[in-house]
Amino acid sequence: MPNPEFVRRIRTATANGGSGDPSPNPQSSSTTGSTNPFASLLDAGPSSSSGSSIGSYGSPNRTFVAPGTPTTSPRKRKARDYGDRFIPNRDDNLQTAFQLIGDSPSTPSRKRASNPPATDGNREQANLAFQSLLATELFPGAPSSPPRGSATPAGTPSTPARKRIFQYSSPSRSRLDHDLGLSNPVHQAYSISPVKFESQRLLLSPQKTVRKVSKTPFKVLDAPDLIDDYYLNLVDWSSTSILGVGLGTAVYVWTQETGAERLFELASGDSATSVNWCQRGSILAVGTQMGKIQIWDAEAQKQIRTLSGHDNRIGCLAWTGHLLSSGSKDRTIYHRDTRARNDIVKRLTTHRQEICGLKWSDDTGGLAGCQLASGGNDNKLFVWDGKMMDNPVWKFHEHTAAVKAIDWNPHSRGVLASGGGTQDKKIRFWNTVAGTMLGETDTGSQVCNLVWSKNTPELVSTHGYSTAPGQNQIIIWRYPSMSTVTQLTGHNQRVLYLAMSPDGTTIVTGAGDETLRFWNVFPKREETDEEKAIGEEIGPSLELFNKVR
Repeated sequence: MPNPEFVRRIRTATANGGSGDPSPNPQSSSTTGSTNPFASLLDAGPSSSSGSSIGSYGSPNRTFVAPGTPTTSPRKRKARDYGDRFIPNRDDNLQTAFQLIGDSPSTPSRKRASNPPATDGNREQANLAFQSLLATELFPGAPSSPPRGSATPAGTPSTPARKRIFQYSSPSRSRLDHDLGLSNPVHQAYSISPVKFESQRLLLSPQKTVRKVSKTPFKVLDAPDLIDDYYLNLVDWSSTSILGVGLGTAVYVWTQETGAERLFELASGDSATSVNWCQRGSILAVGTQMGKIQIWDAEAQKQIRTLSGHDNRIGCLAWTGHLLSSGSKDRTIYHRDTRARNDIVKRLTTHRQEICGLKWSDDTGGLAGCQLASGGNDNKLFVWDGKMMDNPVWKFHEHTAAVKAIDWNPHSRGVLASGGGTQDKKIRFWNTVAGTMLGETDTGSQVCNLVWSKNTPELVSTHGYSTAPGQNQIIIWRYPSMSTVTQLTGHNQRVLYLAMSPDGTTIVTGAGDETLRFWNVFPKREETDEEKAIGEEIGPSLELFNKVR
């Protein structure tokens, strides 16, 4: 229905000659003579009504814009309103994020020391248990939770399966009980414990006992005139549990029963520079500053013979059967048959500087199956076979400092460990069968000695100069992860000498502070079933023999 008031206004405007407004408005009536009834509404002329600002058009709310100025103002960015809480954005798959905790490698600071911190076995096991417990509580029934006793998280991140979130049907009572698991007597709804049943079972499961290593030596001996020289090897432990030590011009032997005794003394102007026991028996070889080798029977306290050939001090010795190898500052290696009148079998001249490390591998397969590792002050590590070839089988040039610390892995054939000096600070592992490097570890300090444990897959290293605050320490590593089992401190100067007892439970360390310290660090070797059976068979025979005597 048309608006009668609107129609009336149109008719009145038409009758007045097109003024456009029935109300008395002199401004609108004088501005135009148009017959358009909407002329007053479309007029763009200036308004002079009170309250309007100068330069406005038609309405005081419209602002005048100068010519050439953009008519659109820049849109201001509206600030986001986060409310009264800050909620971080998270991945939808929380289980994947949990597995990635601690996996991203962090860039170490250059100012931070590269020396690895010591870890406590109890603390490490507690952290693993807490991680497993947390995974069980957050993700019940997830198979990717790390198992107890495992240092690395198990499982890989996976895409979550699509599940139906909303159910639009009313479930039956039996289906409701089945879904909620209320029929299970060990359901969480019936438990009074704050943790779930799986977590309770995890906490109550038997834990693996952590081996505790005493950080204090059980015996300390004075060692006056123990030379503080990185290139010498003055401490060795025999298979008959006799400790040999070179102190200045004298050589001493020590046993738990008799204590320390002087075996012999060199002439004036000479001094001991290396000692090494034969693998079986009580035969001791001593290298001197004058380039001589004296071979002694420690039990009989009798000198067997003297060997010559080197022009300078002999810093390292190594036995394999009746064959004795010696490395000298004159850059040569001699192989000697101690049973022959003409003892020199082979002379090797590959190194360009002083030889400071020699070690034969296990000789159970005979000399042909043995390998000799030699390290020198020329930063080179060579591997020789037992066939007395003129050139080494492998040449390794990765070390950037003198290579003195050398030892063969008794648990894995063909695995060699070597340590570099002050400018290198790294322990490297080699596969001497394929001639490849297996890995390396930066210790942060000068590596003076390396000895493998006979009873466990672990490695002992002693250290000297270091840029880190902790130096002159003894570190026990777990191989092959190379995680630190413990660190032993006590020496005031570089720990230059290291030897292991024949049963593999005790190590002795010597330093420039003229002390020998005994540490009980490894457990005893467990007998195998075959060894136990042999012992049970031999036991009654020995008792019968004793009765007959």
